[in-house]
Amino acid sequence: MGDKAVITCSLNGVLTDPKQHNVPVTPEQMAREAKAAFNAGASVMHVHLRQQELNKGHLPSWDVSVSKEIQQAIREACPGVIINHTTGTSGPNYHGALDCVRETKPEIAACNAGSLNYLKVKSDNTWAWPPMMFDNAVEKVQDYLDVMKVAGTIPEFECFDVGIVRCVNMYRQTGMYSGPLEYNFVMGVASGMPADPELGAAKSGRCTSAAPIWAATCAPASKTPSISPMAKR
Repeated sequence: MGDKAVITCSLNGVLTDPKQHNVPVTPEQMAREAKAAFNAGASVMHVHLRQQELNKGHLPSWDVSVSKEIQQAIREACPGVIINHTTGTSGPNYHGALDCVRETKPEIAACNAGSLNYLKVKSDNTWAWPPMMFDNAVEKVQDYLDVMKVAGTIPEFECFDVGIVRCVNMYRQTGMYSGPLEYNFVMGVASGMPADPELGAAKSGRCTSAAPIWAATCAPASKTPSISPMAKR
């Protein structure tokens, strides 16, 4: 085997409800699950933050103190682990996500590289959740890239469709970003790219020649949007 693979584990996903799925929320729970994944071979933990108050574990948090506590707990449980911090937000207020990266300086952070209508239809032909726009305008992407540069954090460009992969190449061409390129092909979201291995191979060919690192993330089709463990090459 000439190629190396790095396993990343997303510990709790985006909108998974701990009342429905056994996902970790507290620093102690996150550290416990990270240690299990670490011992099984994962060397990167993709971290989503949840509100810590009772019965609010299904809601996202951008509290810097929560981010610090969770990262510290994971690092103590998994010596040498690499943290990949979430930043995904919808709407105009994403300062909390910027603050988390700026203050905690994780090794890697998600940089959602383009917008997507985040949709899913149930078997009775009704919406699984209210239709939403996961908006990631160029100006927003630039804000994230600027903060990550100051923090010394490598952006992982999350691409939900083939056109978004091509956008990353344009960010390089226009000088928005000049550092190491790392792509994450997010597959399986109902309104995005299907989870198709052949499509993954095709997308890797769309990456700029300066980017030897890419990843594939598959969201389970039977659940609300979540991120499952992914393999990086």
